[in-house]
Amino acid sequence: MESLVLHEDARSGNCYKIRLTAALLGQALERVSYDIIRGETRTPEFLSQINANGRIPVLQIGDRYLPESNAACFYLAEGSALIPQDRFDRADMLRWMFFEQYNHEPNIATLRFWLLYVGERNLTELQRHQLLPKRMAGDDALTVMDRHLADHAWLVGTSVTLADIVLYAYTHIAEAGGFRLRDYAHICAWLDRVQALPGYVSMD
Repeated sequence: MESLVLHEDARSGNCYKIRLTAALLGQALERVSYDIIRGETRTPEFLSQINANGRIPVLQIGDRYLPESNAACFYLAEGSALIPQDRFDRADMLRWMFFEQYNHEPNIATLRFWLLYVGERNLTELQRHQLLPKRMAGDDALTVMDRHLADHAWLVGTSVTLADIVLYAYTHIAEAGGFRLRDYAHICAWLDRVQALPGYVSMD
């Protein structure tokens, strides 16, 4: 099997979801750290050798590089129980993974980064104007999840899939962005189920 190297910043939920996927599958990952705040993914070396888009995570598979967190999770989970065999369930899993990147992560993860690492006093005027809209959109995303989880133990089918893993990553640390998880009882119960999975690892 080709070696697997995760180019990451451990503070990132997008990086964590890859580590969690690998851990649940018992796959070993070598980890190479970068500090995104210091611009270490924008150097000429990184842009030419790792990812021309200047972003992490990047999963290195042998001498090939796979950017985008959900694509990396899908690569790791291919052929495992984390990807449903049923055609509809597989598509539904992808639906939740797209939801995570379009509706969830841009709001919940962004507010966490701004408030925890940038600091509200250091935000630009444009960013400050976006605080309320992102808070509302993030709460909307959590509400969609909570309503679905009221009748389902997992987001897709009857067992954990990549949909749960990718949405768990930023949901379980959403309070750092000012969201009140205690307002979402079904999400809280789901978080407990994810944390009870064999092989679970916490975020660094």
